Amino acid sequence: MKTNIFLISFLIVGLTAKSQQTITKTFVHNSVTRSYIIYIPAIYNGIKPVPLVFNFHGYTMSASQQMTLCDFRPVADTAGFILVHPQGTLFNGNTHWNVGGWTNGSTADDIGFTNAMIDTIASHYNINLSKVYSTGFSNGGFFSFELACQLGNRIAAIGSVSGSMTPETYNNCNPKRPVPIIQIHGTTDNTILYNGMSYSKPIATTLAYWVNYNQTNINPIITSLPNLNTTDGSTVELYAYLNGNRCSSVKHYKVLGGGHEWPGSWGNMDINSSAEIWRFLRQYDLNGCTPVGINEPPIFSNISVSPNPSKDFIKLIYTVANVGVYDVIIYNSLGQRVISKHVSQNQIGTTTEIINLTELKSGMYFLQLTGMGSTIAVKIFKSE
Repeated sequence: MKTNIFLISFLIVGLTAKSQQTITKTFVHNSVTRSYIIYIPAIYNGIKPVPLVFNFHGYTMSASQQMTLCDFRPVADTAGFILVHPQGTLFNGNTHWNVGGWTNGSTADDIGFTNAMIDTIASHYNINLSKVYSTGFSNGGFFSFELACQLGNRIAAIGSVSGSMTPETYNNCNPKRPVPIIQIHGTTDNTILYNGMSYSKPIATTLAYWVNYNQTNINPIITSLPNLNTTDGSTVELYAYLNGNRCSSVKHYKVLGGGHEWPGSWGNMDINSSAEIWRFLRQYDLNGCTPVGINEPPIFSNISVSPNPSKDFIKLIYTVANVGVYDVIIYNSLGQRVISKHVSQNQIGTTTEIINLTELKSGMYFLQLTGMGSTIAVKIFKSE
């Protein structure tokens, strides 16, 4: 057993190891100079092939904004994959990904650009080419579906947050193999309507396409997730369509009352989109299930907090199943991070953290353990 003692910090956010690298790279594709930001986690050593994850930005956004606002870096730090934030080109004055719909008329070869990025990155880093994944926000989520349709021979699985399929993507979809899909979407999204619009298929239609193509169970397993943050105005239901060809699946996190958001960063705070997406993606490679396995036990378990409520210190005890780096985070009822620390776990087993609450105001908080592709959270209370 080990014990870590740490004090409150309102400023320790996104701590990173010294050897992590964030590099902007460019190359010419189809006579157009294209760019991307690549993030190399500290634990990458070039010896073992690692997964590659693309994180595509939304319409009008940039690669750097996606990297910051829809942050996958803490997950990459613990899981060890290389993370790429591509930059879209301008169309009618706005950055975009060419998916049809509102981008009809664009000449951007974004499929070719992505294909070229895979080859370019693999020529410089030790990439496991059977474990290349795509995710994205809004337009980036749409483009992840486009990649599943048109580049399924290279993209093992995809995740979409607040995105869907345009009619053009839907009508021209030509997957090369069953592609596992994870979709996160709010029911009150006023930008990409949950029930569809002229340039966006309803979420139910998009899910039905992949349920049918992957030949999963038609009837999903529906789970109501814990309402960890009662002030965010939303709750989450998980729809799991399982047992598809090559052990593929389709999962949908339906954010009831959620808007155009990346849950865990803004909007709903009951789930961490980045962690949930990686937990899903990592189960698959181009051939089907990876050794991680769908039934892998959780990283964190047997969590307990005492005393709860407490006016000064609490003792957090939990079991961790993997070695690695993870985060202990406390959020207030508004979803703001008030305590945060990286913890390096070098042994499997029971761990204890002593947490100082003396500078917090009385009330309810959410304590979260996150990292290594897993997240667990509990409510705690600070007394007078």
